[in-house]
Amino acid sequence: MKKTFNVFVFTAVLFFSFFIQQSESNAASYGWGYKKNTEHKIPEIGKYEQLLNKHGAYYADTSGEKAVYLTFDNGYEQGYTESILNVLKKARVPATFFVTGHYVQEEPELVKRMVEEGHIIGNHSYHHPDFTEINKQAIKQELQALEAAVAEVSNQKMMKYLRPPRGTFSEQTLQWANELGYIHIFWSLAFKDWETNKQKGWNYAYDQLMDQIHPGAIILLHTVSSDNAAALEKMITDLRKEGYAFKSLDDLVLKEKLSPALYGL
Repeated sequence: MKKTFNVFVFTAVLFFSFFIQQSESNAASYGWGYKKNTEHKIPEIGKYEQLLNKHGAYYADTSGEKAVYLTFDNGYEQGYTESILNVLKKARVPATFFVTGHYVQEEPELVKRMVEEGHIIGNHSYHHPDFTEINKQAIKQELQALEAAVAEVSNQKMMKYLRPPRGTFSEQTLQWANELGYIHIFWSLAFKDWETNKQKGWNYAYDQLMDQIHPGAIILLHTVSSDNAAALEKMITDLRKEGYAFKSLDDLVLKEKLSPALYGL
């Protein structure tokens, strides 16, 4: 009887602990989204704006400057990243690549090349879990494991930008990321480009980007898209003709932290 009772108590404690952890991370869970427009204005994000401002997260450069920020999500390789890197190198455009543990394991040379050519590696977690379904310690382990993997294959030893897997977040996960030394980076321009068996031609990717472009855009592209790889050079050329400058996330964060007068020196 005593043994049965002890088992019951142990099970109850485990369940209660699990419930508390889940409740902490699941509270007010959100999926990133915004209101698209074709007026070349920063999209509206409603109630998310207050949360992002409170926790120092970004989805766009709101200064009004005609700057754009290229970011790529790399969960796995489809054979197009080398071409994308070639275009970026030729055009002298910086980018941020948000990678997973699987990507680093499978493509260490590409990760190394990204860093050597001046790009930033961002943290997309090691195993790509929904951060709103795990606790702070598990998130910490995901981020540290990915950071260590990148440091092992490249000269980038630290990471500071985080793109949450699946774009899911809560106020709690935003806060935890800050406490772990990370800045959340969402996006203000994206389109359905990740389905490798449903590519629509380079002109589709080009039109989607040019229709939605706006000053201060943080652009999300997936490197598995053949459309993106084929359209990238023309995108860059034509955006520059329209007066846009390509900048890195470091430029954005620095601009936010320094006064406009000092930044302009």
